[in-house]
Amino acid sequence: MADRLTQLQDCINQQAEHFCNSIGILQQYAAPSKFPGFDRSGSQTPQQHSQEDYVQLFTTLIARCSKDIDTLIESLPSEENAMELQLQSLRILEAENQEAAERLQAVVQRGQELLEQIQAALSDIAQAQLDMQHLTKLVNPNEEC
Repeated sequence: MADRLTQLQDCINQQAEHFCNSIGILQQYAAPSKFPGFDRSGSQTPQQHSQEDYVQLFTTLIARCSKDIDTLIESLPSEENAMELQLQSLRILEAENQEAAERLQAVVQRGQELLEQIQAALSDIAQAQLDMQHLTKLVNPNEEC
């Protein structure tokens, strides 16, 4: 869902950029308005052809971006189903957690069994070494081990 929200945010930012650019084009190419009591002389004639191209371009961009925003908003989950979806997700996560806990318990149990086997083997080895040393002393009482 975060990806859709990020896309929506990017699309809204892009729409704002289109609005700002279209306002800039209006300021640049629009014919000045006459105000009573304020006369500004100058020979600024806007280029009609470029203005029409920009009008068509920004109309298309703004309309397309608006459609993208609507599509993204419709793809977001509704608030009515949000609680139900969260509860369902929690149930699934709890089941996965329970399975993982059971697997962990089995691995720990197997580890305990292996540890006991290793400790028994080490004990047998140590006892065998002690018995060997004891027998060596009995057979050769003059030799040091």
